[in-house]
Amino acid sequence: QEQLVESGGGLAQAGGSLRLSCAASGRTFSTYVMGWFRQAPGKEREFVAAISRSGGATYSDAMKGRFTISRDNAKNTVYLQMNSLKPEDTAVYYCAARAGPPTIWARSYNYWGQGTQVTVSS
Repeated sequence: QEQLVESGGGLAQAGGSLRLSCAASGRTFSTYVMGWFRQAPGKEREFVAAISRSGGATYSDAMKGRFTISRDNAKNTVYLQMNSLKPEDTAVYYCAARAGPPTIWARSYNYWGQGTQVTVSS
């Protein structure tokens, strides 16, 4: 199966930036829709962004204009560039892969990384 490993999380100040990476170990990366989700303590897992195999992107309204999802199929890697960070962005961020069309529903994704913590201070 596809194995996903996130990196790039950490501590940032409000207004700052972080770039998350998700490296996939499988050989079929280019056939998958890739997504980012996040989960804050006491809250349900929330859709952040998704990207099709050809690069078309979909964003949650809360992140649109601040976050950018991209992928490099040659490197089997998907990225999440996060700018203008806010304290409410604090959460564990998860990379996910889906063998099908893009969706915003966590349960529709087939593979998941272990998550990376993002903390934004005010």
